[in-house]
Amino acid sequence: MTRTLRIGEVDVALRRSARVRRMTLRVARVGGNVTLTVPPGVPDHEAEGFAASQADWIARQVQAAPRARPVTVGARIPVLGREVPVIVGGGRSARWTGEAVAVPDNERAGRRIAALLKEVARSHLVAAVDRHAEALGRQAGRITLRDTRSRWGSCTGRGDLMFSWRLAMAPPNVLDYVAAHEVAHLAHMDHSPRFWACVGRLLPDYAPRRAWLKKNGATLHAIDFG
Repeated sequence: MTRTLRIGEVDVALRRSARVRRMTLRVARVGGNVTLTVPPGVPDHEAEGFAASQADWIARQVQAAPRARPVTVGARIPVLGREVPVIVGGGRSARWTGEAVAVPDNERAGRRIAALLKEVARSHLVAAVDRHAEALGRQAGRITLRDTRSRWGSCTGRGDLMFSWRLAMAPPNVLDYVAAHEVAHLAHMDHSPRFWACVGRLLPDYAPRRAWLKKNGATLHAIDFG
């Protein structure tokens, strides 16, 4: 059973789990919901005292977390780094006009826009991966798209690459950085100095692109497609 603690102006969900050995606080990247997970034997007053000791940190994290941004006709959405309107369109699917996203105005609008963004992401990522892999003299494997929360891309030992399709909403040079980052893993399956040197050879100016993603990535996850 989950109990709610009031820490300052923030509600904290207190959850007990036999799988943890110490108290841990987690603030959701989107919405800022706070969860305190504690081992079964920790008394409530001790858990509340721990949360209270972290009140300033909790408040800062909650304030920094973007709120969910529903995708509906009449709203705006980033496509390749540009905020564009979502307008009413005919047919059964969402369509990118170059200046707006056109979609039938019904309960499936968000999911149809997500499907469109997956197509945009795949087109740009495949081209970027091919370009960087050729420059590196490596061969990438299968490319898959997912809606991941903890990472923007990954590379398996077999050379298969995974990317978040939400990169379709980021500026193209940021998407290009993530592609280069994962392609560099074809040569170095770590984040060693050799790996970052490889990224630098593929994209000498990768640092500001990486910084943009760290600063703004949560806002892309906040966009709610329903």
